[in-house]
Amino acid sequence: MAADGALVLACSHRFFGHPAVGVLRYEDRLSREDAGARDTAVLAKHLTLARDSALPVRMVVVTSTDQHNSRTRRTFHVRSDLIGKMVKFDGDHFIIDFTRMEMPAAEATGKRK
Repeated sequence: MAADGALVLACSHRFFGHPAVGVLRYEDRLSREDAGARDTAVLAKHLTLARDSALPVRMVVVTSTDQHNSRTRRTFHVRSDLIGKMVKFDGDHFIIDFTRMEMPAAEATGKRK
């Protein structure tokens, strides 16, 4: 959870879609991970809290690349310009739609206050 009360979700590129203009959808299943994984239980708890309390969701995109020495390199990219809203969570399958946060008029035009 973030300091602002938002759920922070590590997202993989392969689970993104674009259901509508201006919407970036993340869709996945908890059952894709090992059933006994501690991280999966914690994520389920946080997704339930986000759903029940209508908490915003923040995105961190995780990219994995295989290196020539058979190691995996992971990079992380924080998408602070997007805010997510839980669309569905049934205890396994979850869908979160991300949209751009609205900027104050002064920031949008590039003018300083």
